[in-house]
Amino acid sequence: MIDLLTAPINRAELERYGAELAAADDALITRCRTGTPWGLAAAIDLAACNPRSIRDPQAIERFTIALCEAIAMRRFGAPLIVRFGADPRISGYSLAQLIETSLISGHFAEASDAAYLDIFSCKPYRPYQAARFCAAWFGAATARVSVTLRQA
Repeated sequence: MIDLLTAPINRAELERYGAELAAADDALITRCRTGTPWGLAAAIDLAACNPRSIRDPQAIERFTIALCEAIAMRRFGAPLIVRFGADPRISGYSLAQLIETSLISGHFAEASDAAYLDIFSCKPYRPYQAARFCAAWFGAATARVSVTLRQA
């Protein structure tokens, strides 16, 4: 099994390990449905993104809608997409999308062409499939994924 938690992998590896990632997704969904976790959180860090894609608020909005469709989440209202940051190192767009089962958020750091996305939901979803989707959408060279089962 490829370990996405400790090192970034490139998009080709995301595709090459597709079957293993799908199996990991299946195991997480089974654990969520049969165990006691309250929810599933995925932190998806994307490096070397297509610069235009992370600087375009309409593209970020289209991404948000498409991601919610891809992971079968019902959006609650329109996404909030705001550009800010006085420090050039961190300036860029930030995203917040309420979903019926919690929240999708992210920040797009323009100086480093990176994207930092978080998906939290009490409804199970496929986090590695979501990571593949995000990496492809933003043309990321590498992705790093950290998955946490949430339980108080």
